[in-house]
Order: sequence, then C-alpha cells, then structure tokens
Amino acid sequence: MPANSEDRPVVAAVVVQGRRGLLIRRAVEEGRLSWQFPAGKVEPGESIDETAVRETLEETGLAVQVVGHLGMRVHPDTGRTIFYVACEVESGTAYAASGAEVAEVAWCDLETVAALVPYRLHGPVQRYLDDHLERR
Repeated sequence: MPANSEDRPVVAAVVVQGRRGLLIRRAVEEGRLSWQFPAGKVEPGESIDETAVRETLEETGLAVQVVGHLGMRVHPDTGRTIFYVACEVESGTAYAASGAEVAEVAWCDLETVAALVPYRLHGPVQRYLDDHLERR
C-alpha cells in the first residue's frame, strides 16, 4: 500500500446484524457525507480485511468478522478508492467509540439507509443490503 496517507485506499465495513445495517454519523462532515458505513484508510502493512475489522472496532466498539467482499470503486464525491467489505458482529454493543470521529451510530432498515446516505450506493453494496436488511 502507498505510504502517503492521501494515496491509501479506504475500506468501508458494511456491518449487518438482525436485518439492520450499521451507519455512523461523522463528527465532521466531508462534503455531502455525514452518515456512512464505518470506514478508514488502510494502514501500511494492513490487509483490506484487517482495516475493516480495526476501523469498525475503533469507531463503534464492535468486534466484527469479514464474511465477504463487495467490490471497490472510486467514490463519486471524494474521488477516493474505496473497498467495501461485508461484516457480521462477533461481539459488543455499537456506540460512538471515537468521539473525535463519530458523533452517532444507528442500526438502520433499508429505507433509513436510503434516506440518510445522500448518494447512490455502490451496486454490489446495494444488492447486499437489499438481500440482508429489513424493509419498513
């Protein structure tokens, strides 16, 4: 992975538990981005899976395991390369574990995800959520 922080890809953890998906509200918005999946940059020497697990724990207090890969894209708002990883909860209760980064966490049904995320989700992520989340 590139050493320069701006060149490192981002990993987003798509965490599902009990037919709900986990979103976090960033303490500092990035453009239109406020609500999103737990995410962060890959650290040097770290795998995509390790990043998903670490970022989810740091931001939400949840221990997760990776259950699949949902592809990658260049994010339409940020221009950053993002890898999407499907995760399930192993243990813990979600909370805003990193106050500097995360203002709030929410377990959301499919319609709430669509209402809170202001951009079109990556196709494989949307299909995964369609298959795993509850509808209102």
